[in-house]
Amino acid sequence: MKWIDKLAWLELQDGKILSTRSKGKDTYYIPGGKREGNETDSEALVREIREELNIELEPASLTYVGTFRAQAHGHAAGIEVCMTCYSGTYKGNMVASSEIEEFVWLSYAHRQQVSEVDKLIFDWLYQQGLLR
Repeated sequence: MKWIDKLAWLELQDGKILSTRSKGKDTYYIPGGKREGNETDSEALVREIREELNIELEPASLTYVGTFRAQAHGHAAGIEVCMTCYSGTYKGNMVASSEIEEFVWLSYAHRQQVSEVDKLIFDWLYQQGLLR
């Protein structure tokens, strides 16, 4: 089975999760992305979040949350995304940048507006009482 290795930053506030929408898309994604070269999880996530939201994740604060697998959004059947998720603190003020059109705070009620792997993450967070 083919799969895509991705990293995600889970940022929750007031029972809602930070999500992003890329330019020209109608689906929301938890911020993050793919590693480049031999980047560690931390290095890749810090770079991706800086590119997407113009903030600095604090590498020492990153905490592994979980790994989720599902059909990759917009890819042929059988291609899965493996999303390794971290939480952590950041510095700066968020600004949508690079390919990101907007960032929003989504509740569990917005579950149908996210990718398949994000739905699994939404379900897990809801079961943990972290997403309302």
